Amino acid sequence: MVKEVIAIVLAGGKGTRLESLTKKIAKPAVSFAAKYRIIDFPLSNCANSGINTVGVLTQYESTILDSYIGNGEKWGMNGVHSLMTTIPPRQTEEGANWYKGTADALAQNIDWIDSQDPENVLILSGDHIYKTTYNEMLNVHVETNADVTISVIGVDWSEASRFGIMAVDDKNHIIEFQEKPKVPKSNLASMGIYIFKWKVLKKLLKEDMKNPDSEHDFGKNIIPMMLKKQMKLQAYQYKGYWKDVGTLASLHQANMDILNEDGDLKLYDNDIHTRIYTEDTYSVPQYVGKRGSIKNSIANQGSIILGKVESCVISNEAYINTDAECNRCVIMSGAVVGKRAKVKNAIIGPNAIIEDDAEINLEGDKIILIASKGVREL
Repeated sequence: MVKEVIAIVLAGGKGTRLESLTKKIAKPAVSFAAKYRIIDFPLSNCANSGINTVGVLTQYESTILDSYIGNGEKWGMNGVHSLMTTIPPRQTEEGANWYKGTADALAQNIDWIDSQDPENVLILSGDHIYKTTYNEMLNVHVETNADVTISVIGVDWSEASRFGIMAVDDKNHIIEFQEKPKVPKSNLASMGIYIFKWKVLKKLLKEDMKNPDSEHDFGKNIIPMMLKKQMKLQAYQYKGYWKDVGTLASLHQANMDILNEDGDLKLYDNDIHTRIYTEDTYSVPQYVGKRGSIKNSIANQGSIILGKVESCVISNEAYINTDAECNRCVIMSGAVVGKRAKVKNAIIGPNAIIEDDAEINLEGDKIILIASKGVREL
């Protein structure tokens, strides 16, 4: 039975800019917003869109991510008529090859995609934070009969040089693509979300793999190739919250954004149509002691707060000791903040320990990472 659309999630990134947070786990498996992992967002978006076939392409330090995704039960995709599976690089008759780029990752899995018999393939990044459904974008793709539809978002002109930029006409047809341009012609940035006609994409992938000079990347190679061939590229202008959490600063800011009552990223609105699904930690209830206080913060199950926290995101089993003070901190699972310690503008990694009476970053605006065993890393 032909499927209208299946999803492929690219989740093999190493995430070196997140430093020790990704030393032993893939970036999409990193903790976010006290109870979630980053990968929960694209997978929940797929579930909320009614997409029932999802392949997650993994590579770097994939053991934890593979185990977490499992059979897709968290997102309701373990049924007879649904499928979620992780797909690592594998040895074939041609040998064993790591995924060399985003396009290469799909090219190595043409046979699996063919077995699902889709008309269209939705390609997503596994490390972006946003809540949406893809139905409207798919409708635009089908109604315009586009070879590819690319989701774009307006960014500040001062930031446009950091992104792949799409120039469009009055019908949102993409007429030019600039990869991180010094002088951008538009402020519409590619979100790395694509819907391709599968038959079209398959031909492009095979052609790209024969090019020894290609980096086998969608932004650098496939999209420019399509423009050169004068194929039909359609832009879908996304309205809403979206953030690439590829740096410590952006990861910290995204966590702070969920604490903004007037912000666009709301995880506590309980909208069933855009709910983010995750794993329940089955921890004991969180506890705030008689000398503890919590303001403008999120605290997950199992956290113990005996000190003062303000504008913090606190994961399960975190322990804030007596008279400690934390401000604008992301405190990950199992972290311990010692007695009378004071910390500001920090990501405190899983199982990290801050010693009693420590004073860290109290005057600094730059976000710091406090890794395990009390080691501090900028």
